[in-house]
Amino acid sequence: MSSVDEVVTWFGAMQAQDLASGLWSLGMRLAPGQPRGVADVRAALERGEALRTWPMRGTIHLVPSRDARWMLDLMGAKPLAGAPKRRAYLGLTDEDAERALAVLREALAGRRLTRTQCVEALSEAGVPTSSQRAYHLLWFAAQSGVTCIAADVDGEQAFALLGEWAPEQVEFDRDTALATIAGRYFRSHGPATVKDFSRWTGLGMRECRAGIEAASSGGARADERSVELHSIELRSIDTEDGPMVVAAHTLDADPIEASVWTIPPGFDEYMLGYGDRSGFVTEQGFARVVPGKNGVFRSTLVREGSVIGTWKRTEQASGVSVAIEPFAPHELAADAEGSFALSTTERDEVERQFARYGEFLGQPLTVTWAE
Repeated sequence: MSSVDEVVTWFGAMQAQDLASGLWSLGMRLAPGQPRGVADVRAALERGEALRTWPMRGTIHLVPSRDARWMLDLMGAKPLAGAPKRRAYLGLTDEDAERALAVLREALAGRRLTRTQCVEALSEAGVPTSSQRAYHLLWFAAQSGVTCIAADVDGEQAFALLGEWAPEQVEFDRDTALATIAGRYFRSHGPATVKDFSRWTGLGMRECRAGIEAASSGGARADERSVELHSIELRSIDTEDGPMVVAAHTLDADPIEASVWTIPPGFDEYMLGYGDRSGFVTEQGFARVVPGKNGVFRSTLVREGSVIGTWKRTEQASGVSVAIEPFAPHELAADAEGSFALSTTERDEVERQFARYGEFLGQPLTVTWAE
């Protein structure tokens, strides 16, 4: 794909609570020959090809800027319904939340402000912001469709009014919205289950099945302002793991030649886009990806679709250092156990992938291997 817009639209939404991970998630998927350095991706976000907000599960994602509002409307009801309980826990009132919306509307009118400046505006207006209160109020404003996370200002997270930062919003009725998000999810994540889709969107199983049915009937059609690469129609297929859903066009398509090695960042759709990850990482391997089950995902080393190690990036004065930790044999899939060992040639191939990552960052990059 040739642009940030196309990548994000293809996925529908991309996990991006960690911006550095989100930038590489985009960069690694841009077509060879396209401008794909971190500066290019940041410039695309500055142009508004995508923005960050909380469209589903109360978690920050990259979404196509023009689609932010209908996605919030479709998938934001459940997180918003739980907001009063969270406010009570934090010592906030519903009146505090409504006051915060009014303050941010006024403070952000015609401009974007950094997170620090937004919190200062709230505090000066007498809105409580200590502890986790500020985060909740900033989340609530974006989840309500008042604000969004705009491109950074001097390296700091910034906010703007959604209606000003992305004024040209696509409008879908609920049925079309369900069909569209179903089509985008399964074309980029399929084969996958209805349960995977439900977990990803936060929608109930009934709504998910309705969206799949609408897309299966050709219901997902692009608004004239949308960038759809083709019509999205879905089909159910039987697999050894049970029924799954795929985009119809992939059933007869020629296989795409993919790189043997990929190096997704920690918070990438490859890992975060599914509820059941057993098809590409073992239980023991997953424990290495999310140590202590603390919700913090490590970056992964992927060989032919299977996660076989993790890696960690460290900033240094002289550039970036990457430490790779391959899984032990007992942490690999059964068919790889006992036979897995990275040869010198394979290590060279992996290091070429990281050389591309260094080029993306525009910094010298060194690789070390844990034995």
